[in-house]
Amino acid sequence: MWAWKIGPAIACGNTVVLKTAEQTPLGGLYAAKLCKDAGFPPGVINIISGFGRTAGAAIASHMKIHKVAFTGSTLVGRQIMKAAAESNLKKVTLELGGKSPNIVFEDADIDRAVEWINFGIYYNAGQCCCAGSRVYVQESIYDKVINAFKKRAEANVVGNPFDEATFQGAQVSEAQYNRIMSYVEIGKKEGATVETGGERHGSEGYFIKPTVFSNVTEDMRIMQEEIFGPVCTIAKFKDLEDVISKGNSTTYGLASAVHTRSLGTAMEVANRLRAGTVWVNCYNSIHWALPFGGYGESGIGRELGKEALRNYTQVKTVNINLS
Repeated sequence: MWAWKIGPAIACGNTVVLKTAEQTPLGGLYAAKLCKDAGFPPGVINIISGFGRTAGAAIASHMKIHKVAFTGSTLVGRQIMKAAAESNLKKVTLELGGKSPNIVFEDADIDRAVEWINFGIYYNAGQCCCAGSRVYVQESIYDKVINAFKKRAEANVVGNPFDEATFQGAQVSEAQYNRIMSYVEIGKKEGATVETGGERHGSEGYFIKPTVFSNVTEDMRIMQEEIFGPVCTIAKFKDLEDVISKGNSTTYGLASAVHTRSLGTAMEVANRLRAGTVWVNCYNSIHWALPFGGYGESGIGRELGKEALRNYTQVKTVNINLS
């Protein structure tokens, strides 16, 4: 059996169990309806709704589940891996948190880079594991980029996601809203400057204005910890060596991006960043054929592409004596 948790997924023989995150159960249930309509045999796809501490824990420790794929926080990923080890040593793949650097060199097309920076952090209201939450800009163009980025962030339409004009919707829950706003306060106390945003949008719902922090240092919590919301930092760098050091300064390594007209610069940065994905002159450009996953505390294994299939197969050797 295989299991996914979106949170996780599970696998038992030819059966797949999907456990949705407790905040968003309806998407998985609707997907199951589509599977039924498409003609999947009964019992092949199964949906479990429930809390991580109950349903998720049961999945991770079940003796007849042979594979768990989890998407979520690094903290919960550790718990799942421990439970798997203490049960039947089931295979585990983990797609966890991130604090991804989005790097802009002085030769970049600034207008295009700003559009991708905006998309990279505010897509899905910042609730994206690979969000480009750390923006690094070469010092010679820093002021120009920060002014353009601030203007672009303030132009985002925040509101009802069913309105076609809306770009950024609400945070998933009150708890997540409060967590994000607590990080905004932490950033202020650490001495960072709020260039724009940093407060609630409107008077109803869990909406947060697109937020940009400047005057940040690498040791600040808002630079090191995943916020999982529409909050990003923007910092200067001197040269390639400086930005590689800063880009690799967190415990995460899920995604990254580099904006430059130089293919040589792009390739050197891509080779030296500890990140499972490096986008060049774009962001969040995910394709089903390209493996996705992280280094370090961003996880183990890969989703998508043929690399993902290896997580769900076993290699067997059969040695026959023909004499």
